[in-house]
Amino acid sequence: MPQQYSQVRAMLAITLASLRSTFKSPQSIFFGLFFPIVLIVIFGALGRGGGASSVDVAFEKGTDSTSLLYHELQAAPLHIVQDRPDHSVEDDLRKGRITAIMGLRPRTDSTSAPYEIHLRTSKASVKDLRILKSVLNEVVHDLESRVYAGRPRYATITQTVMEGREYRMIDFFLPGMIGFSLIGAAVFSVAFVFFSMRETLVLKRLYSTPIRRSYIILGESLARVLFQLMVVLLLVAFGHFFYRFYLSQGILTVIYMLVLSFLALLVFMGFGFLVASVARNQNVIPIYANLFMFPQYFLSGTFFSREALPGFLQPVIRFLPLTALNDAMRNVAFEGAGLTSCLPEIGVLLAWGFLIFFATVKVFRWE
Repeated sequence: MPQQYSQVRAMLAITLASLRSTFKSPQSIFFGLFFPIVLIVIFGALGRGGGASSVDVAFEKGTDSTSLLYHELQAAPLHIVQDRPDHSVEDDLRKGRITAIMGLRPRTDSTSAPYEIHLRTSKASVKDLRILKSVLNEVVHDLESRVYAGRPRYATITQTVMEGREYRMIDFFLPGMIGFSLIGAAVFSVAFVFFSMRETLVLKRLYSTPIRRSYIILGESLARVLFQLMVVLLLVAFGHFFYRFYLSQGILTVIYMLVLSFLALLVFMGFGFLVASVARNQNVIPIYANLFMFPQYFLSGTFFSREALPGFLQPVIRFLPLTALNDAMRNVAFEGAGLTSCLPEIGVLLAWGFLIFFATVKVFRWE
């Protein structure tokens, strides 16, 4: 009795052959792995470089802005963070982006100083706290010598320290580099490979074999997914062991990052299939691919925070697939969020995946 043809075995054979081809491709290794590592090294070195300290502080909500002490502090050599939502300021304090939140509290007890300067800081901000206290003491001493001479202290300084973790450059930058690697490798590799296979009639020859069309696509796609997930693991390991990239829940965080990477890869590879289908010659593939990728490189928080971009762009930026990936990666890695906390970002990725694959099915060509 003849052995039944195995679609799965044929698919795995295609996957293995494609993986071998990818590992032998200098372009795939360079742009998928080596180039992101070079950028991580550069920005990691900048993050370790130190530099001048910036003492950023915010005033507690409800602080009396009419007091003399308030105006003196406004003129002090401090960077006052203003016009920010309360939850955003609290988040910055926990991550060490600001040194303290100051509260100016009048005292009714006549035996003590008229004002209390209360500092709320975090363990992530203590490195600049000494500088802040020095500035505050200088301001208070100046006030005492000018308008409060010969009397008890004008203000006392108290503090409370909350839990926090410093949000370092590598914690922001490495998830962006993962997204940079995934979108570039997935779109370009799929687009060029499938265009080449169609033009050289490889797809047509494969279709003439007993293997089904869907298994051909799955075999090639599986090879790219496996390769890129290996790249993600290597990038995370490199960042963690060499630059102390923070993994809030250890190996569980890595698993979450791999799941998010897999979802993003489906979207990015889908666009690669779309480009391969609509391109009439090989020269237009980079144009179509870059129209999809380059705006996201600069709008999606890959190299710098998207909060620096104009407000009118924010509603659009939120729904870009690379934005969803970057935000979810950072929430999972640093904040300790689970996948259920990233449902909005996952929803954006799934919506893009549905739209792209729906369009690809309509235009995909085998010949």
